[in-house]
Amino acid sequence: MASFITATPAMANDDDFEFWIGPSVSTDVDDDVTIELQTAQRFRDADRNRADTYYARGWVHWQAADDLTVSFSAEQRVEDGSSDEIRTIQQVEASPGIWRARLRLEQRFIEGNSGRMGLRLRPRLGARVPLSDQSPISASVDAELFWTLRGNSIGSRTGITGFETRVGTEYEISENFTLGLKYLRAQSFDRGRPDRVSHAPLIELEFDF
Repeated sequence: MASFITATPAMANDDDFEFWIGPSVSTDVDDDVTIELQTAQRFRDADRNRADTYYARGWVHWQAADDLTVSFSAEQRVEDGSSDEIRTIQQVEASPGIWRARLRLEQRFIEGNSGRMGLRLRPRLGARVPLSDQSPISASVDAELFWTLRGNSIGSRTGITGFETRVGTEYEISENFTLGLKYLRAQSFDRGRPDRVSHAPLIELEFDF
């Protein structure tokens, strides 16, 4: 990913500030299966043609091995003043030691596109490091590519269309509640136009019952 970023041609960026919050609730069905309701609210500047986004996503997580989780999801996404979207998602996540790796495949159905399905692959790599053996606070960093395999409309762009990085901390307030405070930088690539870059403080609230 570092090689990809350094190889990207330099050009003026369309930068803007956003604010994201992501509450989620999960509970165990049995020793290996967890269900989760994940939501997000992304507040943007409508005057800069950046619509606020809200979504609700239902997950089923299966613990296939000690460090391997297989997950399936359905999502409803609402774009304020723009086209809404439905997604179905499959992902595999590995967590050996401090490392975190995730591979996600998305099927995207955008309102008004005559039912055409977009297909996108999202590989992510990162690390999560506790500040000490007993500390409830950990530092995390990750980077993710957005690789469009099939566009949502005929002739729309495919290939690498975005790159996202996050860095921050997570605090386990209790065994059932985790608070994450992070900085997110999201960059979208569009041939012939300035890259669109978003900078956002991100608050994550995770409840586990």
